Amino acid sequence: MPLINVRTSLSSLADADGVLKELSSTLAQLTGKPEAYVMTLLETGVPMTFAGSSDPCAYVEVKSIGALKPPAMTEAFCDLISKRTGIPSNRIYIGFDDVKATAWGWNGKTFG
Repeated sequence: MPLINVRTSLSSLADADGVLKELSSTLAQLTGKPEAYVMTLLETGVPMTFAGSSDPCAYVEVKSIGALKPPAMTEAFCDLISKRTGIPSNRIYIGFDDVKATAWGWNGKTFG
């Protein structure tokens, strides 16, 4: 049920699969939830600006049924994304969404 979606203005990433796998394991570790339920998404080439500039930037969404720790997760994901993409941490926004179990569907039913 944890989900991380990274959108970036970069046209591509050299090791996109590796980035997705690192995001997955990090999100599982930080939420304490099984990685079997983690989904990762990566969208490159998204037209974006940040602070009035079209320099590389990223927007990240993290959703989960509970277990969100925004201060720790912000630091961890900014560091990871910056390291793997070269985008400075001050050009990355992260939004967190604690979703009700009744509003998250999987396998033909909701979690609550």
